[in-house]
Amino acid sequence: MLLIGPPGVGKTHIATGLGHAAVNAGYRVYFTSAADLAARCHRAAIEGKWATMMRFFAGPTLLIIDELGYLPLPGEAASALFQVINQRYLKTSIVITTNRPVGAWGEILGDTTVAAAMLDRLLHRSVVITLDGASYRLRNHHAAAEQLRRVTTGTNPR
Repeated sequence: MLLIGPPGVGKTHIATGLGHAAVNAGYRVYFTSAADLAARCHRAAIEGKWATMMRFFAGPTLLIIDELGYLPLPGEAASALFQVINQRYLKTSIVITTNRPVGAWGEILGDTTVAAAMLDRLLHRSVVITLDGASYRLRNHHAAAEQLRRVTTGTNPR
């Protein structure tokens, strides 16, 4: 599943809810950010523990990768992310949250070929949900600011 949309529309909230539902149904779930996944894979490669790291990411029934595209990923990160997705392809489930449309993944990953191969696997049997709307964080901020304005100007309805 791909959850696509701007910050604050609930992508991570939905992914976390799916993760909780999977855990409650007895499945193993692992939640990570894309940046953390890349960093862990890079460290494993340096330490000679690549195979162990790939087995780790292959293990859970559901892998949730949050915030793909929020931070730039180094070159080897695209390769690591592809390898994780490729080994899970047709075997176990993945949820990815991103603020970038799939057409921009070549830019995110710094490699259009890897992005195309990754999307080929992800979109083959995925549900893509595009969320739109205002950030719930900003809605709360604007509501609080409006309430404060009413109180300080004396226009607060009682």
